[in-house]
Amino acid sequence: MEIVALQQEFRPALPNVYGTVDYREFRDTLIKIDELLTKTDLEHDLVSKALSQFVESRSLDQALFFQSKASGLHYKKLKHALRCNIARHLTGESYRLFSIRLADSTLFQWFTGIDALSSRKAISKSSLERFEKYFDEQTVGEQIKTNIAKFSDAELAKEIGLKEPVDFSQVLMDSTCIKAHIHFPVDWVLLRDAARSLLLAITTIRAQGLKHRMIEPSVLLKEMNKLCISMTHTRRKKDSKKHRKAVLRTMKKVVIRIEKHAKRYRQLLNDSWQKTAWSEAQTQQVIRRIDNIVEQLPVAIKQAHDRIIGERVIQSRDKILSLYDHEAEVIVRGKSGSEVEFGQRFLLAEQEDGLIVDWKLFPKDALQDSKMLKPSIARIEKHFGAIDSCSTDRGFSSPANEKFLEEKNIYNAVCPKSPVKLKEKLMDPLFISLQTRRSSTEARIGIFKNAFLGKPLRSRIFSNKCHAINWCVLSHNLWVISRKAIADERAFENIKLVA
Repeated sequence: MEIVALQQEFRPALPNVYGTVDYREFRDTLIKIDELLTKTDLEHDLVSKALSQFVESRSLDQALFFQSKASGLHYKKLKHALRCNIARHLTGESYRLFSIRLADSTLFQWFTGIDALSSRKAISKSSLERFEKYFDEQTVGEQIKTNIAKFSDAELAKEIGLKEPVDFSQVLMDSTCIKAHIHFPVDWVLLRDAARSLLLAITTIRAQGLKHRMIEPSVLLKEMNKLCISMTHTRRKKDSKKHRKAVLRTMKKVVIRIEKHAKRYRQLLNDSWQKTAWSEAQTQQVIRRIDNIVEQLPVAIKQAHDRIIGERVIQSRDKILSLYDHEAEVIVRGKSGSEVEFGQRFLLAEQEDGLIVDWKLFPKDALQDSKMLKPSIARIEKHFGAIDSCSTDRGFSSPANEKFLEEKNIYNAVCPKSPVKLKEKLMDPLFISLQTRRSSTEARIGIFKNAFLGKPLRSRIFSNKCHAINWCVLSHNLWVISRKAIADERAFENIKLVA
């Protein structure tokens, strides 16, 4: 990697705001994260990797590129994108809301670097969405682990304000469900979603001046909405099953009618897209949107017919849960308040201080929890070295895992399924202390899912979900380590004052 000559810009000092402790704590956290990004080289490593990938993707001459001004300008752009991604996930806000907040907040302008003297440029929601795609998913995940491992160095820990280096010898692991952004139930509601998506695509095409003979899309949408309201009210009527079947038959006729219009408009757009103001890429995006719905619609209609009219049970593996999220599945976890969840399995492993050291989102038909332990420990040891103990709940317990941990000389704090073995384990004070600490991993998962991922995670494509999770892990770990460093610094200052 060539060295990019880059002069740091002057940034105005942050104003002092009094009267709100929450703001001052958040401001101190952002200031500490700014320090961490610089001193750990995390920012430089991520930006340098992204810059190299940019040069390779454009097939540019590296020597000429890094000697030109373009390298410095692109480096600044990537640095700004990185900080915008971190700041947005710290707040948990959408692209639209964060773009508004960034344009209005002096603190975020300082952190992201758009408050350079004599130039302030607000960032749109579309730009914020593109910023996440500037960085390769696998590279971000690897750099997070590589740079978090640096906190185990005593000198670096002292430099950033930690009282002691971070200990990665203790691993606490659990799995959860990343809920899909879908509607319930998954029978007639799919027909409503299909109708709305197709009519929206038709309306978009008509706005470009391409029109085919049909009534206004809004009339068809209104008709579908009326049927949806009727379907929800049939439960209160006598012979509710009979009424539900009648409404569904009418709904099927309407959605098939909409499908025929969508196919005609799809063909019209494909043949005459040059007459519109769209590029070929924009045209293909609209065509793909229509094709995605049209391909699944016959199966969705059959599913609704079998469940409501035929009153037949459909196996979970054969159901369409969402027309947009193809990786969503039915996960039976048997927990209070969520007997059944719809989404994807997610593995999270943390260390004693709450830093996430391993994570993985699994595609559809994922492995059981007991099969996740070995690969996870292999990934952790690759970046953080050998570990001393591993604590999980009883879902990870299996004879194979017990043998594996024994061979690796790792203390087995996995809660056993056997009541007899559990009774024996409860005689060990170390097992009790590790299991007591592991209970806080549930809280860590709750913080990560609710405060960073959002409720629910709005990405529907699997690769985009993995990308969003990587950014959330980075923001979460920077947040955890910055709060710990601030607490250690304040404790040290209090000791000096007492002395």
